[in-house]
Amino acid sequence: MAEYRALLDRLRAREGGGFAGVAADIADRLGLDEGDGPVAGESEGGGSAGGGPEDGDDSAPGGDADAGGSPPDYPWTDGTAVMGVLNVTPDSFHDGGRHEALEDAIAGAERMVEAGVDVVDVGGESTRPGADPVTVDEEIDRVVPTIEAVRSVPAVADGDVLISVDTRKAPVAEAALEAGADVINDVTGLEDPAMREVVAEADCPVVVMHSLDAPVDPTNDPEYDDVVGDVIESLRERLSLADTAGIDRDKVIVDPGLGFGKSAAEAFELIDRIGEFAALDCPVLVGHSHKSMFGAVDREPSDREHATVAATALAADRGADLVRVHDAAENRAAVDVAAAVNGTLRGGGDADGGDRDGADAPDE
Repeated sequence: MAEYRALLDRLRAREGGGFAGVAADIADRLGLDEGDGPVAGESEGGGSAGGGPEDGDDSAPGGDADAGGSPPDYPWTDGTAVMGVLNVTPDSFHDGGRHEALEDAIAGAERMVEAGVDVVDVGGESTRPGADPVTVDEEIDRVVPTIEAVRSVPAVADGDVLISVDTRKAPVAEAALEAGADVINDVTGLEDPAMREVVAEADCPVVVMHSLDAPVDPTNDPEYDDVVGDVIESLRERLSLADTAGIDRDKVIVDPGLGFGKSAAEAFELIDRIGEFAALDCPVLVGHSHKSMFGAVDREPSDREHATVAATALAADRGADLVRVHDAAENRAAVDVAAAVNGTLRGGGDADGGDRDGADAPDE
């Protein structure tokens, strides 16, 4: 009903464009009064039935909902945000072991913040093909001390940079939130009802990823009629589960799950058509960093940094709201260039750059 009420508001705003009477007909069929809008607790813009923060509540990370019911102001609200990967695991496919020690994890987070990331994504379990499962207690022992330590980084402590936790386990998510995490990044797309309960109770942002299995099963080779349309429909079902659980739609981010049951060609097609995910009315995260898809362009696992940066620029240009990457500085630059080309450079930057009268010497 919240979605219908939001639809009626949009239709009434366009009555002069050929929609005259349509809103009245729908309202009549649903038994709604002509002037009905969103009821208390329902978002005007997103049409979600989930309860968002109260008016004037500034407890939500990254911003708050204004008196008019606007969505919270998160880093991905205005342009493409950069999520830096901080794996505290011994076996992740690209950076396994690099940040396993706590002091290395803190140093890694500081480097990411200095490079301009908007979110630090802490992961305590690898989802690479063939990865060994990690117990709940072991994963908590990895991520909780890291999150607590990263919270001491000034930009994180000030709320300018958020912390997400990459986990598929509800107890780990709950412990991470208690330690100070702001976002849950679930590679199973909220498959576990217990995870949906944790997210709804915390009222926090959540990444809902499309996956067929996690960790990845390399023997699983699904066939899609149309990979983009099929993934969108699958994510739409997960969003319905989130709505039913009381998760605020304004806080849901969708991830098409590159590398999780998709071929290289399908992964590239998902990036190319990322704009079509706007049909879900949620921000979109693209996680492509150093993945096997780049083997299709003859890049070995140790030589995928430049290919990742190129894909970041393309994803940002096509409308991705977040990119999840390992190489923070290089990908931050790619996002900023895409924003400058599109005229959406954030932070007050001047996309015009140098003088037009030739005062700046040409690059050589």
